Amino acid sequence: MQHTSPEFVPTPASGEASSPIDNPIDNQERYSRQILFPGIGAAGQARLAEAHVCIVGCGATGAASAALLARAGVGTLTLIDRDFVEPSNLQRQILFDEADALQALPKAEAARRKIAQFNSGIEVRAYVTDLVPGNIAGLTGTSHLILDATDNFETRYLINDFAVQQARPWIYAAAIGAYAATMNILPLPASASDARWEPTSCLACLFSKPPSGPVETCDTSGILSTAVNLAASIQVTEALKFLTGQSALMRRTLLSFDLWTSERSEIATAKPRKGCAVCDHREFSHLSGESRPHITLCGRNSVQIHEHHRPVDFAAMRDRLAPHGRVRFNDLLLRFEREPHTLTLFADGRAIIQGTTDVTVARSLYARFIGS
Repeated sequence: MQHTSPEFVPTPASGEASSPIDNPIDNQERYSRQILFPGIGAAGQARLAEAHVCIVGCGATGAASAALLARAGVGTLTLIDRDFVEPSNLQRQILFDEADALQALPKAEAARRKIAQFNSGIEVRAYVTDLVPGNIAGLTGTSHLILDATDNFETRYLINDFAVQQARPWIYAAAIGAYAATMNILPLPASASDARWEPTSCLACLFSKPPSGPVETCDTSGILSTAVNLAASIQVTEALKFLTGQSALMRRTLLSFDLWTSERSEIATAKPRKGCAVCDHREFSHLSGESRPHITLCGRNSVQIHEHHRPVDFAAMRDRLAPHGRVRFNDLLLRFEREPHTLTLFADGRAIIQGTTDVTVARSLYARFIGS
């Protein structure tokens, strides 16, 4: 039997939030078992309701962390993701279903919709965009904590620069194969009088520069959903400590664990490293956008083109591209399929070109079909 994908359905604009509504489910009952836990209690639950967490990346780790925080009652979640749901995501990305994959729904929006189904009492803001130096301040907004759930080190080092500059805590998390890793980063305060926690190492204290050369991805090494959920569970538990005012209980190590071999390691991160370019010398090269590359995405043979920021008329673009291949679109993205490549165009002009890892080829396809 031949299966065909349904046409794309209209979706809300990027950045639309699901706001709390009159909820028929009593929150005292909803969170009763969590309130019974001495580490949270009624006071901690009240603090969670007032908290705002920004999650960068809504793939495997980000989806799991967002679901856990939403179920825990964190009052406001900001979800930032540049990608869309595909069938290969369904094995590990717990907020998405087959309909999301068939519609290629942007992950941030798909996550917002799913969270609204099990906790309509919190606010979720979804942004379908790439996190870059020019928008990180606006998108992270007034969040109290940033969670890393990205698939590339360029974005992680950007978050690290911004968090250190703004004295904003963040939590690193990663999963590949059967391996999970996470680290809490509590930056130096802006001034001695503003000290709210004991500062830790930043990412650059341990690794002064992002890895060079080929790195493992889920496209090359695969991934177990259990590794994802371990990373997310540890990350969210540390977040709950912070959000309930218990930063002194947060782990001061880079923790890694291989679920397949049961090997575990920890690297001390208790103090900032003297001489660190970021937290000691205040050099924010990633935040300034120096040498920001095109990024090959995790899980696909693809390149992102992100230097164009202009509004796109999807209906007009469909009419223009229809003679050259298959075109589908909704309010958030347009997909143009012309073998052996698929071009996914977002509302701000950003595009993901699948079928190549050659930046020159990707830019040529963009210029040819979208325009430069």
